[in-house]
Amino acid sequence: MAIRFDAGEVITAMVTPFDAKREIDFNKVEELTHHLISHGTDAILVAGTTGEGPTLTHDEEIELLSTVKRANENKAKIIMNAGSNCTQTAIRTAKLAEKEEVDAILSVVPYYNKPSQKGMFAHFSTIAESTKLPIIIYNIPGRTGVNILPETVAKLADKYENIIGIKQSFNDMDTITELKMRCPEDFVIYSGDDSLTLPMLSLGAHGVISVASHILGTELKSMIRNYKTGDVKTALNMHRKLYPAFKKLFMAPNPVPVKAVLAHLGIISDYVRRPLIELDADEKEDLFKVIDKYTFD
Repeated sequence: MAIRFDAGEVITAMVTPFDAKREIDFNKVEELTHHLISHGTDAILVAGTTGEGPTLTHDEEIELLSTVKRANENKAKIIMNAGSNCTQTAIRTAKLAEKEEVDAILSVVPYYNKPSQKGMFAHFSTIAESTKLPIIIYNIPGRTGVNILPETVAKLADKYENIIGIKQSFNDMDTITELKMRCPEDFVIYSGDDSLTLPMLSLGAHGVISVASHILGTELKSMIRNYKTGDVKTALNMHRKLYPAFKKLFMAPNPVPVKAVLAHLGIISDYVRRPLIELDADEKEDLFKVIDKYTFD
């Protein structure tokens, strides 16, 4: 059965390049967009957590989205972060994303408020009723403090055609099985952690919303393709090869390490906005000892 909406197998949660004043470097945004498209990225997620969305202004989000769209030239799908712990704020962003003609939105489980399952159902129902865009739910209990359960996700997917998938950043593999058993066949599951991509694929996930794809997108794409075409051994070997990088890219709060690597490779600068802080020299040395073992084109 065809899935409701296919954003591809490798979605990159794109970092937002900053200059030395920590203002958005729009020239680097264009260059990074081109880099991602040519290195295995099927869709680009704009202004998510990896893109330091919580520190971007509304106007910056719009200009960032416009820049990515212009550089993209319709080569990859564009997904906009439209999540908030305020339902009305999420709706306003969803409507804006629809006006800007993005392909889909990602909407996080409400954080800090700690809503009940009924509250989460009401939250996502209201968003789904406000837009025609495909919606990917983002479940990351480590950041939100709450976990949307498979039965709640299934109720939403059954009721709303535009709730098409979930980004699952949670290492409970039983949850993936339950999602596959409860949700419609055309509902898609994305791993929200690079190191969990292969395990989740084995349970029926479609792909990954990735950080590592900034530098290892072609390899990730190859791993997924090999697995889906039955070459499990090659996929496993690639997973093992990439695993040290997957883990090292989270040695500090995301996206600090991946920005350091991108700067190391001469792609963008490593500046992040406060309250995040760049890696120091010792931390970079530790990171690059792992990363320099890989070959980049």
